[in-house]
Amino acid sequence: MSILPMKRRDWLRWCGQALAVAPFGSLLGCGQKQIATPSPKGPPYQGTDEQLLDEIQRSSFQFFWNETNPQTGQVKDRALLNGNDTRKMASIAATGFGLTALCIGDSRGYGKTADISGRVRSTLQFLYQMPNVHGFFYHFVDMNTGQRWSNCELSSIDTSLLLCGVLTARQYFQDAEIQDLATKVYERVEWPWMLNDGPTFSMGWHPESGFLNARWEHYCELMMIYLLGIGSPTHPVSESTWNAWTRPTITYQGLTYISGHDPIFTHQYSQAWFDFRHKKDAYANYFENSVTATKAHKLFCLSLAGRFSDYAEDLWGISASDYVKGYTAWGGPPPQGPIDGSIVPCATGGSLPFLYPDCIQVLRNIRGTYAAKAWGRYSYVDAFNPLSDWYDTDVLGIDLGITMVMAENYRSGLVWNTFMKNSEAQTAMTKVGFQQA
Repeated sequence: MSILPMKRRDWLRWCGQALAVAPFGSLLGCGQKQIATPSPKGPPYQGTDEQLLDEIQRSSFQFFWNETNPQTGQVKDRALLNGNDTRKMASIAATGFGLTALCIGDSRGYGKTADISGRVRSTLQFLYQMPNVHGFFYHFVDMNTGQRWSNCELSSIDTSLLLCGVLTARQYFQDAEIQDLATKVYERVEWPWMLNDGPTFSMGWHPESGFLNARWEHYCELMMIYLLGIGSPTHPVSESTWNAWTRPTITYQGLTYISGHDPIFTHQYSQAWFDFRHKKDAYANYFENSVTATKAHKLFCLSLAGRFSDYAEDLWGISASDYVKGYTAWGGPPPQGPIDGSIVPCATGGSLPFLYPDCIQVLRNIRGTYAAKAWGRYSYVDAFNPLSDWYDTDVLGIDLGITMVMAENYRSGLVWNTFMKNSEAQTAMTKVGFQQA
């Protein structure tokens, strides 16, 4: 996933979101006007770390519960921070995070088990009959009908994010119908088709023009796609595909690690479900690699403090997110995107298991100092810029999702422990040569 394919993927996201948010803003979609009145700074957060993590997860659970069609289970791509949102565009990736969030919510007692398991069952029933091509789903769909949204692509990565949620639910809920439906949704995916006669997976497909030229060909969030495909009992791809993508390295301030020139979320997403702790393949210990990537990202942000005075030990982190002009992929090192001093809470939220003391310090600071505008019913806003006093009015399902899931993995390991019970995940990791580190 080089810079060009990443930009193309973000453009596809932008196309769907621009249509979804048109009543609320300009053609830039999720951009918000800067607020002229400075926001008051609040007192430090007084609760414990555990209390904060529970607040984050409980509030995020409310997003996944409220901003979903209860009949279809399809989760909105984005919604207003405090709810009462009328947009209808769902994201299958957000639905994957949502299914995982329902498991966490049941475990934490955020709702009644009968209600939560019923929502999971309805979601899987709908997914089984929702439009798909060779088992793959369209990136964005109408939350009420499941129909393709506008001209968006059939997405290999977003289908994989959905399937990770499906397989988590299959293991968590001891319900025969849930388990049967989850198995059917996963096993009908024809993974070799998405290779399109190449050694690596295509990023997607359009019915109008065929496969995208962009491929999942260098280290990023791609590991889940390959492991799900290799582990499939019905339509597998060869384990040789694991060796087909490259693992370029970056060295920054003495830290060397595998990474493309991509945002920090690429070091988080596959590890939300696949447990790489204390494991290595022929190339790396990917968990420790993400630890190093998070350290480097913090150092990168702090190196910008001369330009952006808000960046500090307790305020750093940027990842693909909203910003004042729309939605963008930004980060570093090296610098990527229109960096302007904005803060993206999921950058640190999604890295909690990797660099906990540093990440929780940021989340505590935002929850206290900037709570008046950066915190609401559904947890943190997607992004904000204290230098220009711009605060997003939206939350994104995937960004709330990665924070909620990684918070749980840090607290209890629930998602890792549940997902890794899937024999397909175990089989895939064995086939590609993972051993104890």
